[in-house]
Amino acid sequence: MSDNIRIPLAEAIGTAVLVIGGAGTAIFATGGFEDGLSVGILGVSLAFGLSLLTMAYLIGRISGCHINPAITVGMLLSRKLDAAKAVPYFVAQFIGGIIGAGIIALILSGTEGYFAAAQDAGFASNGYGAHSPAGFDLLSVAIIEIVVTAIFVLIVLGTTDEDGVPKGFGPIAAGFGLALVHMISIPVSNTSVNPARSLATAVYQGDWALGQVWAFIVFPVIGALVAAGLWLVVDSQPTATTPTNE
Repeated sequence: MSDNIRIPLAEAIGTAVLVIGGAGTAIFATGGFEDGLSVGILGVSLAFGLSLLTMAYLIGRISGCHINPAITVGMLLSRKLDAAKAVPYFVAQFIGGIIGAGIIALILSGTEGYFAAAQDAGFASNGYGAHSPAGFDLLSVAIIEIVVTAIFVLIVLGTTDEDGVPKGFGPIAAGFGLALVHMISIPVSNTSVNPARSLATAVYQGDWALGQVWAFIVFPVIGALVAAGLWLVVDSQPTATTPTNE
């Protein structure tokens, strides 16, 4: 199978798994359907992080396991990815995310009323104002999405650098990095940092989320731009060496 097929397919599968693992946990395991069954913010954060970690080991050797348009933007602008290769990544990520959310919707439809209840609860979508988990306004959401996306993209850029973490440890740093930024920002925006994940859940929420999803495409991309700019500055400096006494 050629790379023109393998890479987008890997990205689509990885993004679908990320949505099923992360958004699925937020929908099924936060007390919406069964009293007392709730993994809370920590559980949802770990679900997203572990989904990325496991997918990175599975498909990292094929596509690099971006499974996030913000990561692809960061890779592109930091010169780790050729521009000609970026478009298939973006298309595969958005398609994979929608497929993953569709699988969640299909599961929910197996019990009468569950899909509608999940839609009413937001379908794990991102939001601001009345649809922010704690009622944060658009400015607060913009700031946190830009900041946490920049942090996450910087982690990925650093751990995928040739002089970065030891071989095989990059997925661990990326996975825990994603969990960290979720723990920070779930109360504010329900955490996007990933336009494909945001569009996927918005499509199946089908109401207010579609009207607000633009923010969770624009702000993570801005965060990726910030991260790439910072990385190019930091990475351009000479490697630190042990000082010598003269």
